[in-house]
Amino acid sequence: MKYKVFVCLIMSVVIFSCKNDDDLEVIAIEASLLSEVSPEDDAEIIEFLQTHFYNYDEFAAPPAGFDYKIRIDTIAGDNTDKIALIDRDELKSASVNVSSDAFGLDDGEENVEHTYYYLEARVGGGGSPTYADSTLLRYRGTLLDGTLFDENQTFSWQELPFTIRGYAQGISNFHAGTEDQIVENGDGTISIANSGIGMFILPSGLAYFNSSPSTLISAYSILLFEVEIGAFIENTDNDNDGVPSILEDLNGDGNLNNDDTDEEDELNNFGFSVPNFQDGDDDGDGVSTNDEITDDDGNIILPYPDADGDGTPDYLDPDTN
Repeated sequence: MKYKVFVCLIMSVVIFSCKNDDDLEVIAIEASLLSEVSPEDDAEIIEFLQTHFYNYDEFAAPPAGFDYKIRIDTIAGDNTDKIALIDRDELKSASVNVSSDAFGLDDGEENVEHTYYYLEARVGGGGSPTYADSTLLRYRGTLLDGTLFDENQTFSWQELPFTIRGYAQGISNFHAGTEDQIVENGDGTISIANSGIGMFILPSGLAYFNSSPSTLISAYSILLFEVEIGAFIENTDNDNDGVPSILEDLNGDGNLNNDDTDEEDELNNFGFSVPNFQDGDDDGDGVSTNDEITDDDGNIILPYPDADGDGTPDYLDPDTN
């Protein structure tokens, strides 16, 4: 279980402090499995949702000067009459299958379904980005106990495929604002009157799982994000090859980083590989993807050309160019 790792680490420190340097013993700590941690995370998240609420009354009837920020508190004391997060109609959930390969686990290639929860406190006036889109937003990230580990209170662009998997999936559930509602504040910042505002909670398997990216985020941490979605670039094309990044998720698992048509050749020739959404020559045949999907005038041909009729478009088929 995830807590055993923490206990073992403490015991190891105690043991080492009582020995001379010559007697130090290295103890290997086995990483937890996805199938072990996932149900523990879900139980912890459910308990949090049952015992906490957000300021839904302010969003329903905004008071003067309301800043449209989500505030979460415990149902206790003066707040005993509040409706728990889990009982709010606007709380939704979604599931994502996660492979142990994503975290380099040697456990027989587990594939475990993970559930995350999201809530849109204010529905934005525009459309929704995909997990592959460049998105204008601001955010605040905390642990379930409220510990702040990251935030950006000014709108900035994020390339969602380069964020943790659950974050990109979470963002895709919200509606952005619209360009006609963008207001310049006069101090170099902007506000968007009809932006989408919400929160989502990620189990560790959709975040960093057994790694610790900072001193504030330990291994197996559950993460909570409060977000405001301002705008997004529809059909973002990260590598400018003419194929929208969302279409480069060939296996449809919501993870663009494990789709690499010429991975074997890249590893053999360069020692590293580049996923298709970052690769200007997806099949590695020496002809750019853009050249394989456009006519002589540079217009994209739809459906994408398939010269040998084998069902694989030319830009993904090294046998055709």
